[in-house]
Amino acid sequence: MAGTAIFIPEGFSYVAASLISVPLVLQWQAIYVSMARKAAKVEYPRAYAEKAEQEASPAAKVFNCRQRAHANTLENVPGVLVLTLLSGLRYPVFAGGALGFWSLTRIIYTLGYGTGEPKKRIIGSELGAVTLFALLCGAGKVAYDLYTVGL
Repeated sequence: MAGTAIFIPEGFSYVAASLISVPLVLQWQAIYVSMARKAAKVEYPRAYAEKAEQEASPAAKVFNCRQRAHANTLENVPGVLVLTLLSGLRYPVFAGGALGFWSLTRIIYTLGYGTGEPKKRIIGSELGAVTLFALLCGAGKVAYDLYTVGL
């Protein structure tokens, strides 16, 4: 069976190390949400406090904001991981650094949003978006290079 060998480039350890940051951030977010859930007295399996609860209790609003920050991260993780792995095939130091920085932006985003004031998430969101765009460019360049050599 004919095929193409997969080459792991020198420096791919940066990608591997940065990949570990993602589940660490997700676990930290889960704990951060759980603390707010307890304070807001929102029982499982409810994902969010109701609007009336949120209006009556600052703790419920904080819980909803933290829960939304965690959910938003979960929504972004698959795409970010794909872009990182693809970028890392050719630019492993860049990809590893970008993913590590993206993980940091998710902490900034979560801490800002977790105050209960959604506008405080903006800096983390904007830094994360720039990082995501950089990974998209890196992955796009790798995909283009693969296409131009016939792979």
